[in-house]
Amino acid sequence: MNERCGWCGTEAIYVDYHDTEWGVPERDARALWEKLILDGFQAGLSWITILKKRDNFRVAFEGFDPALIAGWGEDEVARLLADPGIVRSRAKIEATIGNARAYLDIAGREGFDSFLWRYVDGQPVQNRFRTLAEVPASTPLSDQISKDLKKAGFRFAGPTIVYAFMQAVGMVNDHLVTCPAHGRVALLG
Repeated sequence: MNERCGWCGTEAIYVDYHDTEWGVPERDARALWEKLILDGFQAGLSWITILKKRDNFRVAFEGFDPALIAGWGEDEVARLLADPGIVRSRAKIEATIGNARAYLDIAGREGFDSFLWRYVDGQPVQNRFRTLAEVPASTPLSDQISKDLKKAGFRFAGPTIVYAFMQAVGMVNDHLVTCPAHGRVALLG
């Protein structure tokens, strides 16, 4: 009953992320947007790659301020493509700029945090998986959120990315029941 979720391995940065961030309900709209963007950058890569570059991303994307990023153009894209501290993908960088515009539209209508958390009625789904094999890569709910995000103009927000995001920001508690974090995170809902 004291074994961490096996996906986090033993590397200190990953263990700390597992123990202090992953699955903890996040309600701050800007922090939610940042995490969704970083999950999009993860596509085709491992999360630890992004985690190790997260501070560089925060500097390169000027604190992930959607209002600022929404106005960026080719000069900023070129600057980011030359930055070795981040994942240099033109498609992902350009998607981030478009996603900032989509974020601002949703935020102006209802708040990005409200938009996301309404899918789970404001409370994290408490899963009770015993093994990593039981944890899905996507669900009908992540499929629906993905469709709605894409309809709003988001890119790099497919069902698998959205489910990883939902896990990370605590919309679902997918810590294994054998992990000490499961019960701790369940109390935070």
